[in-house]
Amino acid sequence: MKKLIAIALCVGIFTSAKSQRVYVQGGVNLANISNSNSGSTEKNNMLTTFNAGILVRSNKAEPVALETGLIVDGRGSKSESGSGANYYKATFNPLYLELPVNVVLRLPLSNATSNIFINAGPYVAMGIAGKSKVEGQLGGVSINSSKNIQFTSTDPTANDQAYSKLKRFDYGANIGAGIDLGKVLIKANYGLGLAKINSTETNNSSNDKNKYRTWSISLGIPFGGR
Repeated sequence: MKKLIAIALCVGIFTSAKSQRVYVQGGVNLANISNSNSGSTEKNNMLTTFNAGILVRSNKAEPVALETGLIVDGRGSKSESGSGANYYKATFNPLYLELPVNVVLRLPLSNATSNIFINAGPYVAMGIAGKSKVEGQLGGVSINSSKNIQFTSTDPTANDQAYSKLKRFDYGANIGAGIDLGKVLIKANYGLGLAKINSTETNNSSNDKNKYRTWSISLGIPFGGR
């Protein structure tokens, strides 16, 4: 049923988009997960990944617009310790299919075809693929493994959770800004995850750990220009 609802929504978006502003987007993500009660992250755990998708804005020129679409969004984090003959490196890079719903506020520039914009709104996302990798060396013995990420509806505080087993559904909020030059859009975005995606510790149900935090820099190219 959920898949049918998603398909119906996608069809509705794109069949009604002929009179709207439609653009393809691609860019770089700097992904991380929270690791403290306050929801903060460790800078050296940031993972470089990507985003790509197609988005629709509800009008072409009015000051306020709605925006939605579908984005394949890379998330995750990395962890490193040690050096030389004894080191450990773990990364997990899940891919999610994200549906954002943003309110866009346009601030026109002197050039009639250009504007600065800010955007904000909620998102929902579904895990579709990804890899969890571990490599290292301990006492001359090499460690090297790679697993496909499994997505599950299991409670994230359960004992079998790990970086290779994540919650399938994520939700949260986006906030961003950019410049629309008519033939190209340049935008930056911050994705604040609100769903706990896994648990690699015991008894952490009362804090804000293991939620996605993702910075994105993207380039958008509209269909048919302005």
